[in-house]
Amino acid sequence: MKKINKKKTLITGITGQDGAYLAKFLLDKGYEVYGGYRRLSTPNFWRLQYLGIFEKIKLIPMDLIDINSIYEAIKISQPDEIYHLGAQSFVGASFDVPQATAEITGLATTAFLETIRHINSKIKFYQASTSELYGDGAYSMLRENSPFRPSSPYAVAKLYAYWITRVYREAYGIFAVNGILFNHESPLRGLEFVTRKISNAVAKIYLGLEKELVLGNLDAKRDWGYAPEYVESMWLMLQQPEPDDFVIATNETHSVKEFVKEAFKCVSLNFQKYIKTNPRFKRKFEVNFLLGDYSKAKKRLNWEPKTKFSDLVKIMVNEDLNRWKKWQDGERFAFDAPFYPSEKNIINRSL
Repeated sequence: MKKINKKKTLITGITGQDGAYLAKFLLDKGYEVYGGYRRLSTPNFWRLQYLGIFEKIKLIPMDLIDINSIYEAIKISQPDEIYHLGAQSFVGASFDVPQATAEITGLATTAFLETIRHINSKIKFYQASTSELYGDGAYSMLRENSPFRPSSPYAVAKLYAYWITRVYREAYGIFAVNGILFNHESPLRGLEFVTRKISNAVAKIYLGLEKELVLGNLDAKRDWGYAPEYVESMWLMLQQPEPDDFVIATNETHSVKEFVKEAFKCVSLNFQKYIKTNPRFKRKFEVNFLLGDYSKAKKRLNWEPKTKFSDLVKIMVNEDLNRWKKWQDGERFAFDAPFYPSEKNIINRSL
């Protein structure tokens, strides 16, 4: 009987939220999964362990600002598909380290595309784009052809990556796509992101481990979806007959304040008793409104979101609540929050 070769994939940023969920999704599809990760003195594999897939992935140390490292990772993995999710992905931090953000988040994409061009131009390439490309000033639904107006070093770096992906697609015929994903959250979100900061704080407040939640701009509005559903869209983009770019969103927008209110509602607490604001948590150049239109993805990919906003908030709060309860009971498991430094001690150089 003829052996059927598994499809191979290389995922950069596999230790992040999207990388972990995508790895699980592709493993379930029967892929052989290689993961590029940044070697640290303290390993950061908790998400892969949390999903129970750590042992199933072949990990490759990778430096996104070293083209030789990228070349070696591609030579080792011999992938059919590359999902480039690795980046300096925190918008606030990009103001503190703008040059590093440009190199890691922007220029690394060129290194991948150039390596693909020389090694195997048949490799399909997914570039993780972002709704931050649109920046501030838009107060209507944003589509694939809406104008970009980046409002942070992170967004500028992503804009470069977006356009270089299109250039290589059109100039060299590489199957390269941009997934313009609007905000997508989950219990695996990092604590530096506002949604997880909220769900984690609400759980701790309910259990008496914390007294307040301090945030920046409560009026900023975002189009929030559920991350496990969004990674499916990445895969769908690479299964199309021709490469193209797609907006992935929910067609709804909600404010940070709405997220806070829903989160405290999950534990039957009045959010107004616990919420405080501090200017140090506001961006230098705020994006006040983002709302995506996923109609092209629905028509071409047959993709649409399933999890509603209130259900997303409930999933995140309940998961953090369960984690802290288990932690209090002395259980030890893959969990990031107990080891995360207090933001009170982190100096914000952007002010």
